[in-house]
Amino acid sequence: MAEELSEFEARLFEWIKQSDFENVAWSTKKAAKAFKVNNDEVYEALSALTRKIPKRIHMTYSEGNIHIAAE
Repeated sequence: MAEELSEFEARLFEWIKQSDFENVAWSTKKAAKAFKVNNDEVYEALSALTRKIPKRIHMTYSEGNIHIAAE
């Protein structure tokens, strides 16, 4: 049984799905500002998303940047 997403995780996931972080580098600082949380909360939510819905989110690291795809 999959764990439920927290309210913040669900909002962050929807934001990622609607954005182009697959081609445009991810910015934790911008995400934290957009959601009015700190960087650690963003990192924790990203970690939770990869654990809770691993087949719906994919993160890669290329040339010093994180890229995220979600479906």
